[in-house]
Amino acid sequence: MSKQIRVALKNSPWQPHGGCDKKVSLRKMIIRNDGSFPLLIHVKDNNVDQALRALKKKMQREGIFRIMKAKRFYEKPSEKRVREASEAGRRYRKQLRKRLEKEGY
Repeated sequence: MSKQIRVALKNSPWQPHGGCDKKVSLRKMIIRNDGSFPLLIHVKDNNVDQALRALKKKMQREGIFRIMKAKRFYEKPSEKRVREASEAGRRYRKQLRKRLEKEGY
């Protein structure tokens, strides 16, 4: 028998200083990816460990851990611009490396 429960964090990662409280009941938590749909985890045969692994995998795929880490402290707009520019440069260099490896130029 499969149950469907909604699983989320107590504090939203989009709130300042949002984080995860490990002692919060799973049935009381709700995550909203973009504010419209909750992240749903299916619990089969009351196997909570398997559901937690699935939750962590989905959260990693959605980038929620990265958002939570970034929102832990305030980032000044100038620091944000510098960080985003360096990330863009990193992505561009990676793209050039892959193209050089694949096509040879």
